[in-house]
Amino acid sequence: MGQLIKIYPNNPQEAALEKVVRALRDGALIIYPTDTVYGIGCDITNNKALEKLAKLKGVKLEKATWSFICADLSNISDYVKQIDTATFKILKRSLPGPYTFVLPGNNNLPKAFKKRKTIGIRVPDHSIPKKIVEMLGNPIVSTSIYDPDVVLEYTTDPELIFEKWAPHVAFVIDGGYGDNVPSTIVDLSGDSPELIRMGKGDFDLL
Repeated sequence: MGQLIKIYPNNPQEAALEKVVRALRDGALIIYPTDTVYGIGCDITNNKALEKLAKLKGVKLEKATWSFICADLSNISDYVKQIDTATFKILKRSLPGPYTFVLPGNNNLPKAFKKRKTIGIRVPDHSIPKKIVEMLGNPIVSTSIYDPDVVLEYTTDPELIFEKWAPHVAFVIDGGYGDNVPSTIVDLSGDSPELIRMGKGDFDLL
């Protein structure tokens, strides 16, 4: 049974974050706030955790289209092929922010993602996931919490999220109410930016 843990975005408590990071290293799943909807994720290098998440979401791991939460642009270059100046300018201008960018993956991808030609990258404008990734030392994989039983597509109240997901995760981080609009997904792996899903980020600003 997981724990609901309160972390304040304007001043995330180190001790609480350390508990979360320890759980991630041990192969646990966590639920955390972002600058869009609450996300569920795990350490991208932990195959058992990735399998657990795939089972929970009802998908095959090799088919899962999850994104990587990175702390900043330097994190991105660890997993992405060299990108051109125009693409870099788009990333620099819009990150951190409410976008998921699809980029060509490189040979350093963790085992579970080796066969991928592209990966989704997120750098949320939110202190909690940023700190978690920094302390963990590598990105966490991320997928949104989708609740088919309610009118709203995404669940926003951390206490309700906890009620539903507590048996499956080590921690639900209460960082206040989440948004109910997901990130805008943009494919930057081709010749020009292609909108995959319209969300919170403004595509026209890219």
